[in-house]
Amino acid sequence: MREALRGQHLALTAALVLASGAASAEIRFEDRSDALPPHAYSGGWEHFVGGGLAVLDCNDDALPDLVAAGGTEPLRLFVNEGAFRFAEGALPDLGGTTGAYPLDLDADGILDLYVMRAGTDVALRGLGDCRFEEATEALGLPVTDRWTTAFTAWWAEGDTAPTLAVGHYVDRGDPEGPFEACDDNEILYPEPGGGWRAETLSPGFCPLSMLAARDARGRPTLRLSNDRHYYVREGSEQMWDIGEARFLGPEDGWRGPQLWGMGIASRDITGDGRAEVMLTSMGDQLLQIAKEDGSYVAAPFEMGTTAHRPHVGDDGRPSTGWHAEWGDVDNDGRADLFIAKGNVDQMPDLAMEDPNSLLRQEADRTFSEVAAAAGVAATERSRGAALADLDGDGRLDLVVVNRRAPMELYRNVTEGAGSWLTVALRQPGPNRFAIGARVTVAAETMREEQEITVGGGHAGGEALPLHFGLGSATEAMVTVTWPDGTVSGPQVAIPGESLTIERGDSR
Repeated sequence: MREALRGQHLALTAALVLASGAASAEIRFEDRSDALPPHAYSGGWEHFVGGGLAVLDCNDDALPDLVAAGGTEPLRLFVNEGAFRFAEGALPDLGGTTGAYPLDLDADGILDLYVMRAGTDVALRGLGDCRFEEATEALGLPVTDRWTTAFTAWWAEGDTAPTLAVGHYVDRGDPEGPFEACDDNEILYPEPGGGWRAETLSPGFCPLSMLAARDARGRPTLRLSNDRHYYVREGSEQMWDIGEARFLGPEDGWRGPQLWGMGIASRDITGDGRAEVMLTSMGDQLLQIAKEDGSYVAAPFEMGTTAHRPHVGDDGRPSTGWHAEWGDVDNDGRADLFIAKGNVDQMPDLAMEDPNSLLRQEADRTFSEVAAAAGVAATERSRGAALADLDGDGRLDLVVVNRRAPMELYRNVTEGAGSWLTVALRQPGPNRFAIGARVTVAAETMREEQEITVGGGHAGGEALPLHFGLGSATEAMVTVTWPDGTVSGPQVAIPGESLTIERGDSR
C-alpha cells in the first residue's frame, strides 16, 4: 500500500511538470528594516495570534503603503515616500488590534480598512491622501465586543455593498473556556438602505483565516482555516457554499482535514484555472491540489511544500506557520511561496528558533527552500507579512510583522529576474475594484489565472494590482472574466507594463 501511494504521489508530481522557461535567477533580498519607524506586535495571550499587515495605495501615487496591527500597541500607518523611505501617517488611536484588511466598504471608490480587534471591530473610512476616520456606526456595522481573528468579503450581484464574513476566536466570556469554547462566526449582509445585518455562522472552530474565492468546483465558497488547539475535537477545516448558504460535507467531496490552521494562500500553480490552496499549521504546511472533479488532494511530500522543520539551526522540533503568500519573486513565470513562522509564545513542543521560509518553485514544479540564501530567514516570532513591489521596479519586496520584535523590511535585489506585468481592474457600479474577477495571463511557456479577493493570509491582506512574472516573454495576452462572468480580451500587454483595464474599454 505504501509503495502504491508513493507511486500515486510521484505520478501527481509528474503531472504538474510543465514546459520550463528561462532558468531561475538566484533570489536575493536586501535588509532595509531601518527604513521603517520602530514597530512590534505586542500583548498577552489575546495577541498570541494575529499581527496582520494590510497593504494598499492610500494616496494614489502607485506606491504601496502599510498598515500594521499592534496588539496592545497602536495600529500604525507607514506611508511610502518612494526610494524605500516610509513616514508615519495619522490614524485614529486604536489598541487591541489583531489585523486589518483593505476594501471599499461604502462603495465610493476609495479604499477603507476593516480593523479586527480583541474587542470591538472598527471600520476606518478612507478619505483619500492616506487619511482615515473612524466610521463603524456611521457605516452601519454591528458593534459587538468579540475577539476577531479572521475576515473576508465578497460582492453579491446587485448589492450596493460587500458581504462580510467575520471569524471569531475563543469566547472570552465562556467560564468553561478556553478549550472547546470557540465563539460563533458571523456573516454580515448589506441592507438595501445601508448598513449590515448579522447572521450567525455556526459551528465555529476558532478560525485564524478565512477566504471567499472560487473553489475547485468553480463555485464561490467561503473557506475557514481553524485552530485545532481550541476546537480540540469534532472540528475541522470548513467550506461553506456561498450560493447555497450551507457547509459542504463528504457528500460534496469535501472532507475537511483537522490541523492547527493559521493562514490560507490560494493560487493556480498548475495552469488549469483551478486554484491550489496552502494551509499553514503547526508542523506540516498542507498544500491542497485542486482536481478536475472539484475535490482536493494533498500535495505529495516530494513537491517540497511541507516546510515542517526549521531549515537552519539545530532545532529539530516542528515549525509553526502563520501568514502564507504566493508571489513570483524572481519573475520566472512560476509562483513562489513565502511562509512566516514563529512559536506561538513558549510552546515547548514547537521550534523556538523557527526561520521564515521562502519556497522557490522550480521548472519541474517542485519547491526548494531558499530563504537563508535569499537573506530572509529571520527567526523572530513572525505573524503577518506581505509580498509587494514597494519601489515600482517590478520585483516583489517583503514586509514581515513580528510578535514582540521589530518589523522587517526587505528589498528584492534579485539580478537577472525575468520580465513582469501588473494588472488592475476597474468597473462601473459599487464593486469598483472588481472583487471576484479573474485575470488570465498567457505568455510563451507560462499561463496563470489569479482571482481578485479580499481575505486569506493571516490577519491581513493586500488591495494592489495583480503581479505576474513572465520569464523571458516579450509579449503577453491578458483575458478578464468579470465578476458577473462576462469575458473581455484577450488583449496584448507588453512586459514591464502596469496595466489598468477599465470595463468597457475597447482596447
